[in-house]
Amino acid sequence: MRRRKKKKGELKLSLTLSRKELMNRALSALTINIGKAGINDNVIEEIKRQLKSQELVKLKFAKNISSEKEIYITQIVEKTNSKLIDMRGNVAVIFKKKR
Repeated sequence: MRRRKKKKGELKLSLTLSRKELMNRALSALTINIGKAGINDNVIEEIKRQLKSQELVKLKFAKNISSEKEIYITQIVEKTNSKLIDMRGNVAVIFKKKR
């Protein structure tokens, strides 16, 4: 099996599941839509609740806030103690291991 080169801006994962397994799970992960109102405490609490029950959550951002999505993702990852798995277009996948 060949090792893939790390692309610029790509995060190195140190998770117990392989990247392929995580991405397969992400296909069936719960999606939370984030609109022009952005994120607030209620959105963060809902994401925490879903991470607790599902481990993987997809965040879908509205097209009109695409310039702010990286800021939102950073805030969400910090406040939920999760890891960013993948980000493509307006969709991000975050992961938090169940305890």
